[in-house]
Amino acid sequence: MRHLESKLQQMMVKWFRLRHPDLMLFHIPNGGKRSPITAKILKAEGVLPGVADLFLMHPNEKYHGLWIEVKTEKGRQSAHQKHFEKVSTREGYFYQVCKSLQEFNQLIDNYINNTL
Repeated sequence: MRHLESKLQQMMVKWFRLRHPDLMLFHIPNGGKRSPITAKILKAEGVLPGVADLFLMHPNEKYHGLWIEVKTEKGRQSAHQKHFEKVSTREGYFYQVCKSLQEFNQLIDNYINNTL
């Protein structure tokens, strides 16, 4: 399943970079299998479970920025991801789970045009 999410996320980033080369959208490499030593180092450096996959560092009229969690059609948020969503929205960020390239495109357009 993760491979399908990765491919979807890659398509999203490619579309975004072609359409909005002046804006900064980036991935937070928070998941994946790691050795115990690497996991310990990353945790000490501040890695947190549940942080969304993508962040658009661009405020609009209502929000400080946009967090995006990428899932497949069958994908579901973990408890950590739900907690991250709650905290990020409380702090003034927009958060959305995207399950398709079309949904992502519409979200970006709506967010940038302040129509959310």
